[in-house]
Amino acid sequence: MTPDLLFWLPFYLALGTVGGFAAGLLGIGGGMLFVPLLTWLFEAQGFARESLVHLALGTSLTVIVFTSISSARTHHAKGNVDWSIVRGIAPGIVLGGLVGGWLARQLNTTVLASVFAVFVSYSALQMFLNAKPKPTRQLPGALGLFGVGSFISGLSQLVGAGGGFLSVPFMTWCNVNMHRAVGTSAALGLPIAVMGALMFFVVGRGASGLPAGSLGFIYLPAFLGILVPAVLMAPVGARLASRLPVATLKRVFAGFLFVLAAKMVHSAFLH
Repeated sequence: MTPDLLFWLPFYLALGTVGGFAAGLLGIGGGMLFVPLLTWLFEAQGFARESLVHLALGTSLTVIVFTSISSARTHHAKGNVDWSIVRGIAPGIVLGGLVGGWLARQLNTTVLASVFAVFVSYSALQMFLNAKPKPTRQLPGALGLFGVGSFISGLSQLVGAGGGFLSVPFMTWCNVNMHRAVGTSAALGLPIAVMGALMFFVVGRGASGLPAGSLGFIYLPAFLGILVPAVLMAPVGARLASRLPVATLKRVFAGFLFVLAAKMVHSAFLH
């Protein structure tokens, strides 16, 4: 390992520790932490500006493949993964993964970020106030779950996340218990991340100006540095999630969503 990589390794390890814990606690995969911080770290290392975000997205999604497995196993052992929901949403994830890149080219970033922020803020407010959905509301049928999976997966590809920032509010809105929503979201993060990681690997092959150690748009030194602590910490977060009262877990998740919405709007209008 070169001296330069040794210098950056503690940053990757710290990022993996925090991101892995958040992935297990909230069922979010960790991408919403990984992508902006990886972009900053890659910029600080002098990587080509045109590939910064692509590398951050591809590296984040590849890590999420493994944090989702680690987190989902713990949630499954606690009985908090509803595999019938996973089976219903997973087919739509494939379609959403394929169209995510196309959407990125077609939609105005500022408009997309603003609409996204309004939706996420509304969901966060409902969770923070512990608002109860109508008791008659249920998950949609097979076609509805397919559409939900496509939407969540497509947007997740645009932001390099595992989809929990949308799937958890959606499930709780449909009267799925918060603990089960978080656990099921962790399991859904796996197919979303696999689709995204494959896409950035394929698209990045042959791209010019990538740093040494890149596999497509996946930067292997960062991936390996983040991976180990993230996989170790994801079960810790998952075990804590199963012990927290539902109202407390909702408020923690709501706080995360408020910060995320503010960050997206700030980034969209800044650039």
